[in-house]
Amino acid sequence: MIRGFTGLPDQVVENVFLFIAAISVSILVLITFLMIFFTIRYRRKRNPEPQDIRGNLWLEILWTVIPTLLVLSMFYYGWTGFRTLKKIPEGAFKVKVTARSWSWLFEYENGVKAEELVIPVGKPIHLLLSSQDVIHSFYIPAFRVKQDAVPGMVTPLWFKAKEPGTYDVLCAEYCGQQHAYMLTKVKALSDEEFNQWYEGKGKELRAEISKGLPRGQQLLQEKGCLVCHSLDGTPRIGPTLKGLFGKTVTVLKDRKEQKIQANDAYLKRSLVEPNAEIVKGFPPIMPSQKNLSTDEEIDEIIRYMKELK
Repeated sequence: MIRGFTGLPDQVVENVFLFIAAISVSILVLITFLMIFFTIRYRRKRNPEPQDIRGNLWLEILWTVIPTLLVLSMFYYGWTGFRTLKKIPEGAFKVKVTARSWSWLFEYENGVKAEELVIPVGKPIHLLLSSQDVIHSFYIPAFRVKQDAVPGMVTPLWFKAKEPGTYDVLCAEYCGQQHAYMLTKVKALSDEEFNQWYEGKGKELRAEISKGLPRGQQLLQEKGCLVCHSLDGTPRIGPTLKGLFGKTVTVLKDRKEQKIQANDAYLKRSLVEPNAEIVKGFPPIMPSQKNLSTDEEIDEIIRYMKELK
């Protein structure tokens, strides 16, 4: 295998891209030259009586064999690079990634959960991607890596940051109204800084648990509910959760307006069958929690929502 087509994902992708680009530019130059050459060489003034050329076997073989070899070479280098991208290095640092409309959740092995990916420099990072609702695509342009996050599946991805810094993360698969805003960051830290962050976040998590942070609030954060719903009365993509319980809500049901009291039953329906009764003025885009949350978790969320006055 030619050196340069294995290694880190960013090196592999760039080298394959440059190889294909070099072939493409060479062909462009050759074709442009031949077009100009034949236009001048065989113009009408020099050839008033054109020749009737019936065919040339060797020329036909040549222009069949050369493109075939070029395409096969591009396939070979693309395939060897693809195998490198799919081979996770041993000892890679694992992070579970959950995509949901329209945010990312990163879960570390010590239980820490964050909405930004913090990693150590110089160590391979093994991401385990899944989706909570629709197909998303995890894309870090700086590292030349992209992988779909699919509901009901876990898809692997790996990369390695060579230098400390902050890098953009985008969703590269159209996933709905706020697709363009499904952004976050990768923060690559030195070993010392990362260990401080990792251990510090672990302590914060244990402190939050010991302080008794409302479980319902934790669940709303973990499941991405607070991307669309606020806790302070501010409307976002969806209605605010503050003061919702006990309020009379105008909804669209079977295309007809109805007024419903937001009691326990309504809150549960809004989580399990969110698009059955759409709050007037808001889009029907909320994913159902029926298969994403347990009955206990739904009860905890409802209990917390009832306390938001």
